[in-house]
Amino acid sequence: MELSISFTGNSAKYIQIYEEIKHSILTKRLLAHEQLPSKRALAQMLDVSVHTIKEAYEQLLAEGYIYSKERSGYYIAPFEFDWLQQHVEQQIAAPSTTNPQDDIQFDFTNGHVDNEAFPYAVWHKLMKKHFNCDNLSTSPWEGETVLRMEIARYVERSRGVVCDASQVFIYSGTQSQLLALCLFLGSTTRVGLEEPGFKRVRAIIQQCGLSTEAIPVDNSGITLPLKTIHMLYTTPAHQFPLGMIMTMERRAALLQWAISNETLIIEDDYDSEFRFKGLPIPSLAKMDQLQHVIYFGTFSKTLLPSLRISYMILPKSLVAPFMTFHQEQKSVVSKVDQLVLADFLAQGQFDKHLAKMRTIYRKKQQALLTSISQHFSNDFQVIGEKSGLHIVLKLPHYLTEKKAIQLAQEVGIRVYPCSTAYQNGTNEAMVIIGYGGLTLGQINDGIALLASVWQR
Repeated sequence: MELSISFTGNSAKYIQIYEEIKHSILTKRLLAHEQLPSKRALAQMLDVSVHTIKEAYEQLLAEGYIYSKERSGYYIAPFEFDWLQQHVEQQIAAPSTTNPQDDIQFDFTNGHVDNEAFPYAVWHKLMKKHFNCDNLSTSPWEGETVLRMEIARYVERSRGVVCDASQVFIYSGTQSQLLALCLFLGSTTRVGLEEPGFKRVRAIIQQCGLSTEAIPVDNSGITLPLKTIHMLYTTPAHQFPLGMIMTMERRAALLQWAISNETLIIEDDYDSEFRFKGLPIPSLAKMDQLQHVIYFGTFSKTLLPSLRISYMILPKSLVAPFMTFHQEQKSVVSKVDQLVLADFLAQGQFDKHLAKMRTIYRKKQQALLTSISQHFSNDFQVIGEKSGLHIVLKLPHYLTEKKAIQLAQEVGIRVYPCSTAYQNGTNEAMVIIGYGGLTLGQINDGIALLASVWQR
């Protein structure tokens, strides 16, 4: 087989090779089970090093576009979904419109994931299994028992959090479960929030009539509150947005504070599965064994944001009153989706998918950091690169946050402000750069283009 690949632009050659082969697979110019040239043969054909071909093949392999046979070589993986293929082809062939969204070439949002790496074939089979007349009724409002059991098993083996299925409650996202919790606690509850922190969390709490107190963060995570509060919300595994990981000493101090003040802590583990540097640190819920900690988890980052399945794990002391308070509610998550996810977890497919995504995101993050290092001067500082699917870029004194976002948009790039995460404002000029939904080539090209308009 001969592959026609032309090198253009400033992207690394292995990225261009990866992109060309992937595009040929998606458009069916390369068909399922066709054998690719050996690494050595393709290296000679393209006049590049074997290592360059190896990097391209490994990325395709990690994302499931190709598979390998021992002592035989690399082959095109079967692409099973005609509907998905048609959608991809329509996207490629679609004419431009006047929609202003089309002006954005590179969207560095932290809310996107790698949709192309999702295990559509496995999910589709499970969906066909459970999509039947027996499963078209609604679930219990607290969630399907089988899914609650699987989540309890998952958090025990992955995060060391020991709980019963009865403590697990299924929701359609962090905001919906936070809303249910706020209504249960009542409007007299005073909530401490990280400063800076999730603006949507702050919005939900304030919309429920609860008062909030901004608690500053430092390099060790959220600091110990000095004022009286009844509940503290924190993101210890990867503080949003600044990205620091709460130290063991701070976690212990925070739990001791909660015990002394009889206060609840919400531990939001929104993307703890993606940690790239350092040794794992036990979750607050594991250290406390769910006495004072309410644990939040979600499948939006690990699977798909549109799946809309999250979970909340309550201390046993809160389960009975919480059930009584919400007994007239109805489920907010599809029964079929819950059953599919339960099977996906039980069969070990989730762990397999997670291992694959860690590899993909590690490479994407490294590509992002490498591009920033290559294209930006030392005036730009990277913050929070040890885990998660975004970093924060601290801007030099001559570039304001507003100006940086405006310049980026003028060249078709969207980056996001950090200032909106602050309750009390900030003098720091910083932007949030996510990378989960972009390809390696888009990351490199987007950062290079950003540098061309941001550098003095």
